[in-house]
Amino acid sequence: MAARTDLFTSPDYLQLDDLLTDEQKMIRETVRAYVKKEISPIIEEYAQRADFPEQIVKQLGDLGCFGPTIPSAYGGGGLDYISYGLMMQELERGDSGVRSTASVQGSLVMFPIYEYGSEEQRKKYLPKLASGEWLGCFGLTEPDHGSDPAGMLTRITDAGDHVILNGAKLWISNAPFSQVAVVWAKDEHNEVRGLIVERGMEGFSTPTTHGKWSLRASATGELVFDRVKVPKVNLLPKAKGLKAPLSCLTKARFGIAWGAIGAAMDCYDTALRYAKERIQFNKPIGSFQLQQKKLAEMITAITKAQLLNWRVAVLMNEEKATPQQVSMAKRNACETAADICRDARQILGGMGITGEFSVMRHMMNLESVITYEGTHDIHLLITGMDITGFNAFKG
Repeated sequence: MAARTDLFTSPDYLQLDDLLTDEQKMIRETVRAYVKKEISPIIEEYAQRADFPEQIVKQLGDLGCFGPTIPSAYGGGGLDYISYGLMMQELERGDSGVRSTASVQGSLVMFPIYEYGSEEQRKKYLPKLASGEWLGCFGLTEPDHGSDPAGMLTRITDAGDHVILNGAKLWISNAPFSQVAVVWAKDEHNEVRGLIVERGMEGFSTPTTHGKWSLRASATGELVFDRVKVPKVNLLPKAKGLKAPLSCLTKARFGIAWGAIGAAMDCYDTALRYAKERIQFNKPIGSFQLQQKKLAEMITAITKAQLLNWRVAVLMNEEKATPQQVSMAKRNACETAADICRDARQILGGMGITGEFSVMRHMMNLESVITYEGTHDIHLLITGMDITGFNAFKG
C-alpha cells in the first residue's frame, strides 16, 4: 500500500487557540509534526496486517509523550493537563492505537507507580518507562469482570518475603510487548492491592489477542498468572482498595476524551476536503445541502467537545476536576467522534471504506474506544448517579 500523504489542517471554529499558551501550542505542533512524519505514512499498512509498530515506543519516549504530567525528576515532562490533552489529541488523530500506547504508559502505569509507589519503585521504573526503554501495561479487566472490577478473581496470597499471584487479565493494551505490568488483585482480606509484575517472572505470560477488527495497529493481549512469585517490595504500598485503580482510570479517561476528538478532527478534515474536490452532477458534493448539513453538524460537535475538554483540563490543572466530570468528557468525546466518523464515511462514499483514507480505520478503532475504560452506558450511569444521588449500578 502506498504511503498516504497527510494533509491534515486542524479545525478551530471558535479560535480556541487563543486559550492556549505559546508552550502548549508548540507542544501540539511538535506532536502533530511527528504524526505526519512517522505515523500517517505507515499506519494504514500496519493496521491492514494487524501489526504493532514497535518503533513508536522509543519515538514516543523521545518525544516526551510518556508520563508528560509526571515530575521531571522521574523522567516525566512536568507538564500541565492541557499539554497532555493536546498530545493525546494529536496522537489519536494519527491512530487510536498509538494514543492507547501512550496513555496506558502514562496514566495507567507511570501514574500509579508515582502516586502509590515507594520512592525506590519510582526511581527504578519511572525513568525507563518515560524514555520508552520499557513498555508497561495495566491489568484490571478480567475475562468475567469488565464493568464490575470489584468482582475480580485474581488473587495474591502471603508467602513470607513474597506473594503468590494467581489469575488472569483480558483486553490488556501493550501486554505482548511490556516489560512491566501494574496488576490489581485481591489479598486474603479481600482488599484490592496493586503490584508490579515483571516480564521473566516464572509463571507470568502475555498471550497476544488475535482476530480484532478494531485497534489493529495496537498490541492487545492477556496477562496470565500461574503461581507467580512477586517480591513484596513490588507491592504498591499506598494502593489499597478499588479507589486506587479507579483513580488511574480517571487520568486515562481524560486522555481518551482529548484523543477521541483528535480522531473526529481527522475525519472531519478528510470529509471537508473530499466534499470540496469530489464532483458529482457537475459540481462539488460540498455544494449540496445534505453534505453541508453533515459537515456543519460535525464542526459544531467538535467545537463543543473541544470546549468541554479544555474546561475539564483547566479543572485538572487546578486539582478541582471530579472523576464524574472526566467521565462526562470521555463519554461525550467518544460518542461525538463515532458519529462524526460515520458521517464522514458517508460523505466519502465507497472510497470511505478503503485504506486510501483514514476514516474507516478511525471508525473501527472508536468502537473499542467507546467501550474501554468505562463503556458508554457505564459513563451515562456515572453522570446519572452524580446528578440524582441514586446508584443505578446495583439492583
